Amino acid sequence: MIHLLRLTFVLGILWSSAVVAQAPAPSASRDQATLSPGDSVRITVWRRPELSGDFVVAPDNSVTHPLYRTVKVGGVPQNTAETNVRNFLLKFDQDPQFVLEPLFRIAVTGEVNRPALFAANPQMSIQEAIARAGGTTVNARRHRVRVLRSGAGGVQQELLVDLTRPDDRLARSPIHSGDQITVDRRKSFFRDILLPALSIVGSVASVGLLIERATSGR
Repeated sequence: MIHLLRLTFVLGILWSSAVVAQAPAPSASRDQATLSPGDSVRITVWRRPELSGDFVVAPDNSVTHPLYRTVKVGGVPQNTAETNVRNFLLKFDQDPQFVLEPLFRIAVTGEVNRPALFAANPQMSIQEAIARAGGTTVNARRHRVRVLRSGAGGVQQELLVDLTRPDDRLARSPIHSGDQITVDRRKSFFRDILLPALSIVGSVASVGLLIERATSGR
């Protein structure tokens, strides 16, 4: 009996380890979806179109709306933001029915088909954000995509994403507020080295020809 219990315990540990190993890329939790000034919030109130819409988070973390201007939704977890909105809506309804959706402001630039600054759901991954920008061009440096992100204390950090690897966890990880995703142009020997060199040679030759003509005309 003791041996059977030990075997069951070991199998349980092995099964748990396998589950962890096969776990998907981390997703943004409700507590992680903290809005910052410049982000947006989508508030949908049942049968209250005048209180519904997409609103930008103001510098003081309130909602840029005449009625919501005292409601704080930025700088706090989503659960707290929802509580603040609910307390405000209680002025109009005893049991307000609403949905609050945070939207992070991010930028995708460089070698993508539609570079853009847009608001996205915090659940969106980095590779999904690039896809929303039209995907990468044929000249994209897909194995070294740069993500500029604000870290602790506002310190900027640069992360590197490899879109050529299906198992790149960072590519499948959720975006952060203020992410700047840049897809650089792939280097080409002909375009980046040979053509500039030929241009320089041509310029030098033209100058030499002018000097020669000027000297001959004396």
